[in-house]
Amino acid sequence: MRRLMYSSVGLALIAVAFVGFNVLSNSLLKNTQLDFTEQKLYTLSSGTKQLLSELQEPVSLQYFYSNKATRDVPMLRNYAQRVEELLDAYVRMADGKLHLEVIDPEAFSEDEDRAAALGLQAVPLEQEGAQLYFGLAAQNTQGDQQVIPFFALDQEELLEYELSRLISSLAQPERPIIAVLSGLPLSGGFDMQAGQPRPSWTILEEVRQQFQIESLKNDIDLIPEQVSTLLLVHPKNLSEATQYAIDQFVLGGGKLLVFVDPYSEADTGMGMPGELAVDKGSDLPALFKAWGLRMLPDQVVGDGAYAMSVAVGPQQRAVRHLGWLTLPKKALDSTDVLTSQLSSITLATAGILQPQDGAKTLFTPLLYSSEYAMPFATERFAMLENPEELLAELEPTGERYVLAARISGPAQTAFAQGIEGREQGLQSADNINVIVVADSDMLSDRMWVHVQDFFGQRLPQPWADNGSFAINALDNLSGSDALINIRSRGNFNRPFTMVDTLQRSAQERFRQTEQELQNRLAATEEKLYVLQQAIDPEQHLELTDEQQATVQQFLQEKLQLRKELREVRYQLNADIESLGTKLKFFNIGVMPILLTFMLIMLSLSRRIRRMQVH
Repeated sequence: MRRLMYSSVGLALIAVAFVGFNVLSNSLLKNTQLDFTEQKLYTLSSGTKQLLSELQEPVSLQYFYSNKATRDVPMLRNYAQRVEELLDAYVRMADGKLHLEVIDPEAFSEDEDRAAALGLQAVPLEQEGAQLYFGLAAQNTQGDQQVIPFFALDQEELLEYELSRLISSLAQPERPIIAVLSGLPLSGGFDMQAGQPRPSWTILEEVRQQFQIESLKNDIDLIPEQVSTLLLVHPKNLSEATQYAIDQFVLGGGKLLVFVDPYSEADTGMGMPGELAVDKGSDLPALFKAWGLRMLPDQVVGDGAYAMSVAVGPQQRAVRHLGWLTLPKKALDSTDVLTSQLSSITLATAGILQPQDGAKTLFTPLLYSSEYAMPFATERFAMLENPEELLAELEPTGERYVLAARISGPAQTAFAQGIEGREQGLQSADNINVIVVADSDMLSDRMWVHVQDFFGQRLPQPWADNGSFAINALDNLSGSDALINIRSRGNFNRPFTMVDTLQRSAQERFRQTEQELQNRLAATEEKLYVLQQAIDPEQHLELTDEQQATVQQFLQEKLQLRKELREVRYQLNADIESLGTKLKFFNIGVMPILLTFMLIMLSLSRRIRRMQVH
């Protein structure tokens, strides 16, 4: 048997068996895969699987990728391969409802013309006349088309969501209808004090570009059937009938995005001219309780770490306002498609959201405060003249407060007995989809966008991601339940967590020393400057021995301090360099030695077995 295995015939049989096994496994195990990555990078979300299983009509996909033009761009080629693998997984999961065509649009070819005609974005390469295409075009049986112009490398975490959204939009090609009910003048109006009309808020214009909008009155008692998503902004003093309409809309499968506020800076009163609103808060306590959450009444979060810098006084002096927050990326949920690609969100006098005890719904935080925060009473901001006063009152609790959250899961009605004059409606739902934000000021222009007038045309220039957050939320909610449940994919580029930890540890150890040296160096340079200024320029060559000694002493001290400072900064990276040296030694020296030792031991064990046989 052993001779047969090592003969030519035996090797040929092994090769045939190997090829046969691969062919058989490819046909029988085509849809089987094992994903051992920590973030399940190669596993489709349950929402994507549901979306593909519910496809009624075929969708054709045309994947344009300039394969030959990117031979010398390995990073892009690796990403392109992952995109194609993901598309293949979509096709397998769709059970014949998706058709994929992979196209390499070479320069000056008909395929390149087709890519340009479909609206894909061309990126010029260094090669003469060569252009890179890396996008996707999709079409349904009715002829509706959607494209992803270019797969950006820094958007990989949203890749699955973007693909699923594209397919979902072709499965339901009509633009979603967003119903808007607002207690703030989103659509502008007339400024009685200035005597001129006010423009509509930029956020409303952004929403109008992507969705159909239907405005609702404050006393509405039934949400229209054609509405897919309801947008509530600062809902103040809603009647029982209106709240019941919202309750039934959500239980009936409608999606809701609501911006409540314990103290709305944008609420300047909706009554007589010059009359200020006594109550600037908005809340939906009965509905929130039924949905498993609450907003702490009359409480505004103040944050010492994320406080925004504002200008006060005639001199426009910059001070930090604890109630006006600039949330950095680490304060946003990195796993949710709403916030994973956003960098900064600004809020003004925001409230605090908490899950209700015993709630059956899932409370998923989207926006957080830092640990250096505490609740303030809303009355404190109504009487606030100088934001600096809040700094002296700050006593951080160490808790990160939730400023926005996604609510999903089973829920009961807030009106178990119904309301007078209406038949009893839905009592429960297996799953609701609600996003609650404890601030309405974040939608006002002054909190996220500069608007310039260019020959009568308003040009918005965002400086924060507030608008993107609202559009993302509406876009996400307006899709199917399957689309809402699609997670943000993990990052294929793994961070050097150990290196980051070493950097933080070193900075903590040497920060105080570095600061002390900086202060001493600044003081020395100041003394040297004062001494030199005191010397008469016309007599600078006639320094006394004492003056020369003092100047020389300060110069030597300055050089010594700079040397010590360089040493401290060198020590900041010493541990990282040490780690790199150890890794190089392990990879270059230890691993080859270990493998050689294992091969020697394997060879010896085989030789010993042969000797025992003979």
